Amino acid sequence: MAKRVEIRLAGSGGQGLILAGVILAEAAGIHEGKFVAQTQSYGPEARGGASKSEVVISDEAIDYPKAVKPDVLLCLNQKACDTYIFDVKPGGTVIVDETLVPHLPTSRAVAIPFTHIAREEVGRDMLANIVALGALAALTGIVSLESLEAAVLARVPRGTEELNRKALKAGINAAQKHLSAKTAQTAPEW
Repeated sequence: MAKRVEIRLAGSGGQGLILAGVILAEAAGIHEGKFVAQTQSYGPEARGGASKSEVVISDEAIDYPKAVKPDVLLCLNQKACDTYIFDVKPGGTVIVDETLVPHLPTSRAVAIPFTHIAREEVGRDMLANIVALGALAALTGIVSLESLEAAVLARVPRGTEELNRKALKAGINAAQKHLSAKTAQTAPEW
């Protein structure tokens, strides 16, 4: 049976979720040779309205391009989290920007402060989407970190490559810290 992975990236217009979806799709399709479908929807407002991008990655041809029961949900605001949490596949992964999602939908949600990291470590709030992509890849293994970096660098505006690389690495580091802390919490006491 072919492995099909559904990812939904949700938040507000202006947070770069459409670009993030395109980058994730290109990492899987162009750099890893998978079958990929990427769809997007957003409200009539250019900035501030609802925005979502969906990426379906498969080992075989994709017959339906939308995420029906996402394996991974990435939310960059509370409204998106509240709206889409019930669609996630049982046992799926929920990743949220703890800067903008103060009320976690489940105790299993991974909360990482993407916007704070983008502001403090990278110097630009608007790169929270790239920070989030780095964390998503490091947490899930959906695409390799090398493929994701290549897709980011191919897609971002010329002259911003190093800044975006820094944002990507900050997200990867944040996810690795989360995983290390989780491992330490579940380690048996001797």
